[in-house]
Amino acid sequence: MNGRYRKEIRPGLEVEIVQKRDQRTGRRTRGVVMDILTNSSFHPQGIKVRLADGRIGRVQAIVGS
Repeated sequence: MNGRYRKEIRPGLEVEIVQKRDQRTGRRTRGVVMDILTNSSFHPQGIKVRLADGRIGRVQAIVGS
């Protein structure tokens, strides 16, 4: 699962995101999903989420359930 479909993501899931400031380097940040911010069912760059620690970014990989 790559995080492009909203149906694959739910609160409490551990994911890797890319924050806006890290888009050029592709540096990933790992965390637990608190909120899903993208309303559409699909986004080519990844669904935007807010992690439990407050960081926001687009999901690049789903680590675990």
